[in-house]
Amino acid sequence: MSVLFVFIDGVGVGDKTKNNPLADSTLKSFSYFTNGDGLHSGLDEVIEDDKLFLKIDANLDVEGLPQSGTGQASLFSGENASKIAGKHFGPFPYSSTKFLLEKRSLFHKAIESGFKPHFLNAYPELFFTKSEKRDRWTCTTLMAKSAGLKLNGIDEILNEEALTAEIIQKAWRESLNLDVPVITPEDASVRALRSMNKYDLVLYEYYLTDKAGHAMSKKKSREVLNILDRFLSSVIQNLEKDDTLVITSDHGNLEDLSIKTHTRNPVPLFVKGDTKPFLETKSILDITPAIIEVLKRDRNKKSPSK
Repeated sequence: MSVLFVFIDGVGVGDKTKNNPLADSTLKSFSYFTNGDGLHSGLDEVIEDDKLFLKIDANLDVEGLPQSGTGQASLFSGENASKIAGKHFGPFPYSSTKFLLEKRSLFHKAIESGFKPHFLNAYPELFFTKSEKRDRWTCTTLMAKSAGLKLNGIDEILNEEALTAEIIQKAWRESLNLDVPVITPEDASVRALRSMNKYDLVLYEYYLTDKAGHAMSKKKSREVLNILDRFLSSVIQNLEKDDTLVITSDHGNLEDLSIKTHTRNPVPLFVKGDTKPFLETKSILDITPAIIEVLKRDRNKKSPSK
């Protein structure tokens, strides 16, 4: 059994309005979890043995609009980075909260518990050059580096072992002029599912949803959501029975294209597979401990009774 954790940046549960591209019945992946028309606040939570949809808090008892730096540090550690910092901060990790990602992250906890984690995203050489020069890493890359995990590059993309940030590799080919093929979201889902055969925990980050929200662009929103939806739908359809899929976000944004900023809306938690450890989830702080519990529960099932 493995866990695939898909982190989608900037997706909240907002009202069903013309400015909410998530409230769309054609989004099959979200509709699968909500038993409704996409994702919006009018939909009831869903609690089933192997499927879960909850609306969870991302504000963390701190005033102001949630931001990626503290939100992701909180999500990926289970500790309140916003409270530690005394504010919401982003998009990069805040100085006083970096230790959560460097020493106490989901990846660290998985390794300490005897599990093998993997970060599925790949980055072009330009990213490494800029990040190393400035010594400024994103939350996910800082977490992976600090846990001793290798950050994927073009070799892993060509070997079909990793995914680019926009899933289909189009930007790498057309914007960065890198010699990589364009793939389908369904092809990408095969890579994600295949990685679960090698690792206990696989994380994939999709941040273009947050960018589309800041751009207040309906056209861009449709584009990035269509690719994401096809990717997730294929994962849902082909997920092994004993595996678990977890999907959540760090803060709201895309659900309200009438504003350029983040929101204080709750974020969705979608789970397919072992839902029990997530039943009492109230905020993004509860995700990391629940994922570790899923992994431990499966190991305990496999261990012979004394």
